Formats: sequence, structure tokens, C-alpha cells
Amino acid sequence: MQLRYSFRLYPDTGQQQALAKAFGCARVVFNDAVRAREDARKAGQPFPTAGQLSTRLITEAKRTAERSWLGEVCAVVLQQSLRDAESAYRNFFASLKGTRKGPKISPPRFKSRKDARQSVRFTANARWSITGSGRLDLPKIGAVKVTWSRTLPATPTSVTVVKDAAGRYFASFVIDTDPTVDATRMPDTDRIVGIDLGLTHFAVLSDGTKIDSPRFLRRAQKKLKKAHKELSRKQKGSKNRAKARLKVARAHATVADARREFHHQLSTRLISENQGIAVEDLSVAGLARTRLAKSVHDAGWSSFISMLEYKAVRYGRTLVKIGRFTPTSQTCHACGTVDGPKPLNVREWTCTACGTVHDRDTNAAINIKQAAGLAVSACGAPVGPGAIPAQREETGSHGIPTGNHAA
Repeated sequence: MQLRYSFRLYPDTGQQQALAKAFGCARVVFNDAVRAREDARKAGQPFPTAGQLSTRLITEAKRTAERSWLGEVCAVVLQQSLRDAESAYRNFFASLKGTRKGPKISPPRFKSRKDARQSVRFTANARWSITGSGRLDLPKIGAVKVTWSRTLPATPTSVTVVKDAAGRYFASFVIDTDPTVDATRMPDTDRIVGIDLGLTHFAVLSDGTKIDSPRFLRRAQKKLKKAHKELSRKQKGSKNRAKARLKVARAHATVADARREFHHQLSTRLISENQGIAVEDLSVAGLARTRLAKSVHDAGWSSFISMLEYKAVRYGRTLVKIGRFTPTSQTCHACGTVDGPKPLNVREWTCTACGTVHDRDTNAAINIKQAAGLAVSACGAPVGPGAIPAQREETGSHGIPTGNHAA
């Protein structure tokens, strides 16, 4: 499977200017491609092909006075921007036809230089390289300083340079992992666990273990409130407002980084200790529309489950999601009696049929484990529902703004 390893970049002033030029040129080519497609649609003409767009928007555009500055950046960056536009349209049409999983998506929109995230991608054709001193040598940008938190397990197929809202730069490498090597890192085990996700405790395991919720957003709320108040007092368009906006973005990035690190450490631990894992298929989008919205977003359940998914596939574990309407909090795991719904303030209850005293969350975790129907054979291999395909995620060093750590 493919993963991304991300590392912090520290470009100097000249390299930052070169990257800003690359971001801008890639954005212009993307917007030109979207405009060309929209013009063709309004005129009732067939969409121009990728080859036609490449010739018109890159090759011929460089010879004009209005777009001559496109030649100042690597041509591969511009070609990849066109491919991004093509991919966006393919996803949009697949969503319309119903062949794409997930919610409906809108057609590609024009990019803005004020977007929080700017990025350019270099493939092998760009002839980028890692120097002997550990710098990332990018065409028409130079050798950029990199903070390496680990060694790359294989030769990357491409690298994406990202600038986030906090003004930080990152290099994201695409790596093809070797399944046989990954299997040796996580030896088979005979343990199976059910996980009940919550707000009082982030996770309660079927063996009775309770993992407290760090509540990163709640803890940083005072600092964030102060930063937002300072931003609101600055005059729009002023340099002081730009500085205040950057301060707000860095405060939010700190919270997001801490939450992501917590998710990675916990998901890696659960994957390494258990051969089979059962979780509940929560409707996070629905819960985010309730009065618990801030706490639900602060917990980040979707991100955590996504990490469990791709790590389970990578290391040969089995992850099963049970239906969200399964009455795990109402059922006695000892005798199977459904004792009816209970308000959230009821943390312990006694089964009316068998008299067993239950901790609400631990009982739910045990029921999730039982509902998954997982079993482990004598050789340690999981028996039961198959593993859920993982999505590609970001992996990388501490403090990255997007994606996941490699485990």
C-alpha cells in the first residue's frame, strides 16, 4: 500500500520566494483549466482533453506576454496541476453518477492565493533529489533544509511541498510499503478487543481499560479566545492583522498536532496489541449537529478510526465496524437482555434479569466485541469479517499539519 511520510522544511528567504512563485503558477494553470472547461460547457462544446489543455495552457501560454512567467517554474509542477484539475472533474462526475462512495461533491472551484493551504507536487520526471547532506534539492528552487525524524523505508515516487495556514512548510513523500516487511514489525497475537468511543473517556476497551479524553481544544480555549479577540481588533488589510491571523493559525495548528499525535500513539498501540478490533460505526456528522458538537469535533473520532483502518490493512489485522443502531449500551453482555434506553448521566446499571452490575461504557465495549463476531485461529490469524480497505493517509514527523504518522 502507499503511504505518505511528511517532514518539516525550512526554506530560506530566496527559496520561499521561489516556492511562492511555484504555488502561484500552479494555481493559475489550475484556474485556467477550470475556466476552459466551464467555457466549453456553456458553449455546448465537448470538454477539451488533457493534451489540448497542456498545449494551450502551458506550452503556448509560455510564449505569450501575459503568461511568459510560467517558464520560471518547473514544468512538472504545471503538468501536475492540470492532472489535479482532471482528477477533480473525474471525482465530480463519478459523484453525479453515484459510482463514487461518500457524500455528493461539488464541481472544482477556482483556487485563491488566500487559500489556507498551498501545495505543488514534483514527480520523478522533475529530477528532484535528496543531497548527501540531507537537503531536498528541488528544480528551480534549490536545496531546502529538511528536519528528518526518521529514515525513508524506500525510494519515494513523488514529493509534495505544502505550506499550511500557520506558514509552515512540509515535504510529503509518497512511499510504496512492503507488506512482508510490515508483517514482521507486528507479530501475530491472539487478542481481540472491542472499543467504545465516548466523550467522558475517549475510549473504553472491552477488557475494562479506560483512556481519558485529552480535550485539546477545551484546554487551549482560553488562548484561542485571546488570539481571536486580538485578530478582530486589527484593521482589515493591515500588516498587524496579517500577524494576528498567523498567530491564530499557529494556535489552532498546535491543537490539531497534539490531537493527531494522541490518535497515532493510541491507534498504533491498539493495532500492535490486538489481532482483531471492533468499533462502532458512529454518525459523527449527525452528532456534530447537536449540543455536543464542540466536544465531538475535539475528540476527532473519524480521524482515529481512519488511522485504525489503514494500519489494520498494513499490518494484517482485522477491523470490524458494527452498526450504529446496535443497542450496545442497553444490552446485558452476560445474559443478552435488552434493558431499554438510559440517559447519559446513568454510568452504572443493574440487569433486571440476571442482576449483573454493569459499567455503562465497559458493557458497551464488550457488546461491540461480541457483535463483531471476531475469532482468532490457533495460528493467530483472524477469522470473521474481512478487513476494511484503508484510505491513503499522511504519515510523518511530529507536528505535521496534515495526515498521519507511519507506525
